[in-house]
Amino acid sequence: MYCKRECVKFIPSSRDLHRCIPVCQVCQNLIRCCCGRLMGEHSWEESSPPISLCPGPGQDVAEDWSIELHTKASPTNAYGIIDFEDTATRVCRAKYVRVAVDSKAEALLQLMLREWQMERPKLLLTIQGGSENFTLPPKVKQAFSKGLITAALSTGAWILTDGINTGVSKYVGEAVKIFGGHDLRKRNTVGITPWGVIDNNMELIGRDVFRPYQPLGNPLSKRVCLNGFHSHFLLVDDGTLGKHGCQQGFRKKLEKHIQLQKIHPRLNQGVPVVCVVVEGGPAIVSTVLDYVSNVPPVPVLVFEGSGRAADLLAFLHKQTAADRYACVPQQSVKSEDQTAPDAAILTATLKGTKASPAEQLSMALAWDRADIAQKDVLVYGQHWQVGSLEQAMLDALVMDRVGFVKLLIDNGMTMCRFLTVDRLEELYNTHQGQADRFLHHLVEDAKQTSLPIGYRLSLIDIGLVIEYLIGGAYRSTYTRKHFRAAYSRLQDKVSSDSYIHCALICVLVKTAWLVFIKITLSPGLDDAPLLVPFNFNDLFVWAVLQQRQQMALFLWQHGEEALARATVACKLYRSMAFEARQSSFDDNIAERFKAYSLEFGQLAVDVLDCAFRQNEQMAMKLLTSEMEAWSHFTCLQMAVSSCHRPFVSHSCTQTLLTDLWTGPLNMTKSLFLKIILSLLLPPSILLLEFKSKAEMCHVPQSHEAMLFGLDSVKSAPAHEGTDRTMFYLAFLMLFSYVILVKMEDRPSVQEWLVIAYILSTAVEKTREVLMSEPRKLRHKLKIWFSEYWNLSDFIAILLFLAGLAMRWHVDPYRTAGRIAYCLDIIFWFIRVTDLLAVNQHAGPYLTMITKMTTNMFFIVVMMAIVLLSFGVSRKAILSPDEEPSWSLARDVVFQPYWMIYGEVYESEIDLCSHSCEDGNPCPPASFLTPFLQAVYMFFQYIIMVNILIAFFNNIYFDMASTSNKLWKYNRYRYIMTYQERPWLPPPLILLSHITLATYLIMRSILLSYTSLPELYLGHEDRKKLHEFEEKCVEAYFHEKSEGLHSSQTNRIRATAERAEEMCTMVGEVSEKVNFIQDSLSELDCQLGQLQDLSALAVDTLTLFSASDSLHQEEARLAQCRSITASRHILPHSWTLPHRTGADFDLLNMRRLMAKSCKSTPPSLLKCYTLVSSRLASQEYVTISMSLPWMFTGVGGGGCLLLRKSTTNSLVFPALIWKGIYKIYPFSFYRLLFFSSFSTGGEEVSIYSLEEVPSDADPESSTVSSWSSRGLSAMLQPLSSEEGSLDGGLRQGCRVLCTWAERDVLRPGLVYVVKAFRPEVVRAWQKYFHGSTALQLCLREIQQQRAAQKMMRVFNQVKPDDMHHSPRFLDVSLVLWHSNGQWLTIERNMSGDFRKCNNNTGEEITPCCSLEEMLLAFSHWTYEYSNRELLVLDIQGVGEELTDPTVVMADDQSGTRGEMLFGPDNLGYAAINGFLQKHSCSIFCHRLGLEGQNCTKSERKHVHVIFVQMLFVSKCVCDMLISIYIGLSFLIMFFLLLCTCVYACIRMSPLCRHSGGQHWL
Repeated sequence: MYCKRECVKFIPSSRDLHRCIPVCQVCQNLIRCCCGRLMGEHSWEESSPPISLCPGPGQDVAEDWSIELHTKASPTNAYGIIDFEDTATRVCRAKYVRVAVDSKAEALLQLMLREWQMERPKLLLTIQGGSENFTLPPKVKQAFSKGLITAALSTGAWILTDGINTGVSKYVGEAVKIFGGHDLRKRNTVGITPWGVIDNNMELIGRDVFRPYQPLGNPLSKRVCLNGFHSHFLLVDDGTLGKHGCQQGFRKKLEKHIQLQKIHPRLNQGVPVVCVVVEGGPAIVSTVLDYVSNVPPVPVLVFEGSGRAADLLAFLHKQTAADRYACVPQQSVKSEDQTAPDAAILTATLKGTKASPAEQLSMALAWDRADIAQKDVLVYGQHWQVGSLEQAMLDALVMDRVGFVKLLIDNGMTMCRFLTVDRLEELYNTHQGQADRFLHHLVEDAKQTSLPIGYRLSLIDIGLVIEYLIGGAYRSTYTRKHFRAAYSRLQDKVSSDSYIHCALICVLVKTAWLVFIKITLSPGLDDAPLLVPFNFNDLFVWAVLQQRQQMALFLWQHGEEALARATVACKLYRSMAFEARQSSFDDNIAERFKAYSLEFGQLAVDVLDCAFRQNEQMAMKLLTSEMEAWSHFTCLQMAVSSCHRPFVSHSCTQTLLTDLWTGPLNMTKSLFLKIILSLLLPPSILLLEFKSKAEMCHVPQSHEAMLFGLDSVKSAPAHEGTDRTMFYLAFLMLFSYVILVKMEDRPSVQEWLVIAYILSTAVEKTREVLMSEPRKLRHKLKIWFSEYWNLSDFIAILLFLAGLAMRWHVDPYRTAGRIAYCLDIIFWFIRVTDLLAVNQHAGPYLTMITKMTTNMFFIVVMMAIVLLSFGVSRKAILSPDEEPSWSLARDVVFQPYWMIYGEVYESEIDLCSHSCEDGNPCPPASFLTPFLQAVYMFFQYIIMVNILIAFFNNIYFDMASTSNKLWKYNRYRYIMTYQERPWLPPPLILLSHITLATYLIMRSILLSYTSLPELYLGHEDRKKLHEFEEKCVEAYFHEKSEGLHSSQTNRIRATAERAEEMCTMVGEVSEKVNFIQDSLSELDCQLGQLQDLSALAVDTLTLFSASDSLHQEEARLAQCRSITASRHILPHSWTLPHRTGADFDLLNMRRLMAKSCKSTPPSLLKCYTLVSSRLASQEYVTISMSLPWMFTGVGGGGCLLLRKSTTNSLVFPALIWKGIYKIYPFSFYRLLFFSSFSTGGEEVSIYSLEEVPSDADPESSTVSSWSSRGLSAMLQPLSSEEGSLDGGLRQGCRVLCTWAERDVLRPGLVYVVKAFRPEVVRAWQKYFHGSTALQLCLREIQQQRAAQKMMRVFNQVKPDDMHHSPRFLDVSLVLWHSNGQWLTIERNMSGDFRKCNNNTGEEITPCCSLEEMLLAFSHWTYEYSNRELLVLDIQGVGEELTDPTVVMADDQSGTRGEMLFGPDNLGYAAINGFLQKHSCSIFCHRLGLEGQNCTKSERKHVHVIFVQMLFVSKCVCDMLISIYIGLSFLIMFFLLLCTCVYACIRMSPLCRHSGGQHWL
């Protein structure tokens, strides 16, 4: 159960309590609890709200709020899925849950693993840094983003962040977006966010819900939004609202629990944690200290250049790097140098955890980062414990880490020493889900029995599976006698050792010995010499049977006999695909096996092609050399058994088959004629040409030829095939003669020859069965009967022997024997088609016929069903009186069958007509038979037959495309048939049998006889063949890598990388250019400051000198004459008269001084140079003082205090008073020892509408014009009740003005800024394609200005006894610099806010005279505008009004893009609503609004006002759009200029010779 927390006791956050009894409205709406909520936002289910906020008698005034005492836990009410709406390019959804801050880490981890189905972490990356928005340099941002995501994706890591859309979490989200790929579900980016600081968190409340979420919140709100590119969120709830920090302890607790989990089920290493620091404040330093002080320490990776705390930590690391391990052993702070960021993260994890080399290797193994292991773990001089590398090799094989297997093999791991019986069986018994179940299924099929649950597979079981899959005469090494015997002894020894071990432990326990004895059993090592040494072939077969294709491809490259392994894998996968299709497994498994088989088959063809191009004879030796490790099979034989047609049809294979067919005979054009001539005339054998022994070294010979040394023409299959074909044709002629003539009592000579031929053929077939390779007779017969022609020959021989046995008896047995002869000759004639199969033109057709016959079964069944349904019903209707007999079955099928071929039996269609002619009665319901026959003929002849024809046509076109490969494949079988048989044809073959049997008996080599042609090589020849094969494999991979590098895709990738690098460099150049420009600007300002200060110093010295002169002159004059005091004493004030004669009074002077002493934001300093230059050209100001002016201190307002003196007049430039203050205020204050006060808030620009005289009539009318430039101000957002200032279209927030330029705002006053809602902006984007928010704000300001002018006219024309003078507030345009958002600003109104009507015309019931007059004002605007305008939505506090709506009657007729006022204009609907709902009051009567119109002059005045307003609004919009477009073109031109400069630098000769670095 997951809980949330809610505050249940109100404890005021401020100690200055509002003392009222009972609690008043002020307390409920202004005073907040320590949890951050108002009183009304608390839940009072268990307790009642407080009556007073004042502590009662005996209560502690300073009670501290705590989570344990003042919050309660309840079941969570927020969990489900978040759908982020602003990610239009992709679907971003995340799972979330609201949990209490004190939730258990175990329950949360189970939630993430079981409910959210997250993969177990192999690394935990916790991201720490700044929570506020900051700017990362492009280079640091690229390194952080790419390195973080690469490390996470390559290792299967979890990323923990704050999950908010600001600060470092936002950069993590951008990294996931750019480098994370398209599948967001595979990412494990977890955001741990406080529930109380989330913007719009109430929208997430719901149990197992799907909630849309808008990450773009209110820029004026203090809350934060969730980042849309996180995959999961843990929303931590501590009962507070708007307070950060509660997630830190929760996060550390979760990190420690994850650190205790295993990194992999096979490994004992825990999940490593690494902290990544980017930017950050002072709190990050203490966080890093906590991480590095943990036991074990948590490594910390710091990205230098990101700013603030990260740069400080990087600096400290550099300063203490020399004695780092000596002075600070627990410190694990890393800085990014030249290493790749992902490698730096993983290296810091390995080194920072202080793990042993074996543990570091385990971590790298779990991450599948062989590059890290090679660089930092498997280094020279590393100490390894005994057996640690062997265990790592076993773990790498089980975990399918191909890179680590390659790395360990490269570091000296040998399979002969590593592989033992126990380890190999452990590999086969590894639980791999579906692969493990399929392997057990194969064992059950091979053993023909069911396996119990938990059965442990043995190597003997694996051997049976291999034999079952390869089939034929293949015998696995694991099933041979010597292996079985050694395996049995090994198992017996293990059982006995285990018994001794258990008995010894029992004795030790009983006698209570306190001695620990460790017995190590290693049966595999002790008995290794008794077994066959294992090698890469055993691991290769394990990878194939476990369906680990990548591991199998890697192991295929190592060891000998690569071509053989490829064909074996092709056969195994093909058989596994067949078994998967026959079983109830998923079809995808069979398709995957088929793809794997084709991949290895293509590998075999590619290697064979590479070998054939290098050396043809050596390549053909690879095909026919026997493979001892693979049951003495050959590569060609294995390829044929797997039906690998591309391999058999390869040029190398076909060349070998041609050499086998011709034997020692040279291929010539007239070879076939010479062979026939040599058979007819034996002396003509001298005409044949023979090959040399060097040309025949690669051709294997049959065992018979090796025994008898037959190297002449008699050992050539071409010669034997010709002999056998001629003898077979003669046999068919004699057999036909025997059955065509009368059979006598005794067999004739021709019949005896036929009997001899067939009997000798039977003896040859018996020899083939007995001399086949399988040891058991059952296996021999199974393999022999798997060939179709062997089955046909067996039936033909049995049928002939049955006929021969019956022909010796008298009739009717002799007749039955003759019929058996007649049927038997069919099989012998069909056997002739086998002779045509080797022909290139006839062979494909025979294959087509075979496939058609095989695949037409189901269609024939359907046709038979239709035939029987019609035949039975037809026979039953036409013959109702039939007696039971076997002829019924014939009659049912006979005529319907022949109807398929067009015989319709016309005379029998209508039997009633014939019955009437013959006088026979017509059968009942016989009229149905013609109808049934019509339906039958249509379905059978039109539909089924055409379907069958189309089916045959499809097969024909499919087979025609592969006819060449089919012919080449069948050619092998035909040649091998003659290669295996004795060279004499039947019936002379009996002589070969007698000779061969005699020789074998004499030599006693019957067990070693083999009929297949194999190439017997010596040890040296075999070694050379293996070396040649290894070179071919290396050449193949070299060609493949070159082709991969030269491929178009690779070129595009390389070009993209270069372009990305160039873009990065251009960005760096642009950044440097901007930095140089800023530096020059700052230097220019500093030089100007020094120049002004020097001028000020000279002027001050001049002033002091003049003051001394005045004192001297005053003393001299006093001695000369006396002056009356009343005549010379002047007022204690000083003025600034211009040369024009205008004087400033003391009040204006104080205002000028106060204005000059205001602080100025630093961002405005750049524009002061123009102001100073403008002021320098103005007239001097004459300062008249009563005393020489001098500095006596600083007043309370920051102004100068002056001392009295005699009357004097000085001419001083105005630059001293105005320019110095405005150009360098801070330096001037320091010079004069002023204390300037600091300002808070954010910088904005204010644009105001000003009234200027009209060009057409400057005396009588004015027009509204926007200020030429925006004036700067500093605004500080104030905390207010969220949503209290929001309206239907806009959201509002109170701000405090802390500084303003030229008094555009009054510092210290509270204002209200308003922004249009995002949905409103999106709705109007299709009408305003530029800055939509700006266009809406401009029209809103114009609307209020129009209402303001109407109100001024109304106040002028209303009667004098209407004492109220309402007015609309001034509204200005605001540009918020931090986010570039356009808003409106107006003065805040305090008091009772009232709304008189709305924009639909609905009115309230007025309660005072002011409200009645305001309602009359709306009516008055409609009449005075000639019923074109109507001011509605009148609201405000007292006589101060705001947010009106100006409705235009014809605004809806135009396009939305030409809208003059705000988007709340409802047009005619609002006007009609107002006219229907408005009730005229006494004020309307006094204004004369009952059907009377305003005067002509007044209407003209209103009309002129609105025409001017429309013209000004259009000019202002055009001006702002032009400024926006101009700035865009300037930015584009600057970027283009930087690119051109960079390209020129790259193309310059100096850059090419020096690498560009020195030039740059």
